[in-house]
Amino acid sequence: MTGTKVEQTGSTDPAGAPSRPVIVVGYSSKPEGRAALKRALAEAELRGGEVVVVHTSPDVEVGDLRAQLDSSGVPHEVLEAVDAMDPAEELISTADSRSAEFIVIGLRRRSPVGKLLLGSNAQRVLLDASCPVLAVKAESA
Repeated sequence: MTGTKVEQTGSTDPAGAPSRPVIVVGYSSKPEGRAALKRALAEAELRGGEVVVVHTSPDVEVGDLRAQLDSSGVPHEVLEAVDAMDPAEELISTADSRSAEFIVIGLRRRSPVGKLLLGSNAQRVLLDASCPVLAVKAESA
């Protein structure tokens, strides 16, 4: 794991394996990051799972993130992306080390020209992750 553990709740079975499905989510305070977190929390609640949040947000915004996670009632862990320049690697390595059921990422809406090229981080996660990836769009304004 390359991130720094900030907070953790949850339990493991006697063999040390996670007792519930793990969902890894890439979070930033941008609309697409908030949409990804919202969907990951909903999926974790539906599946009886826990959420591992890999964030690239400034420290000022981490308090809001923790408050949202705490109020959700979903077991969670928050990891700070050590290398904010390579969030895709942070997500992939976290998902691998936690045997994640899947990864949730947010996608930005793009112009017609921008649609020719998917964001490099999103593309890398979609192509290189060893588990399924759920890509969500931010709600329209």
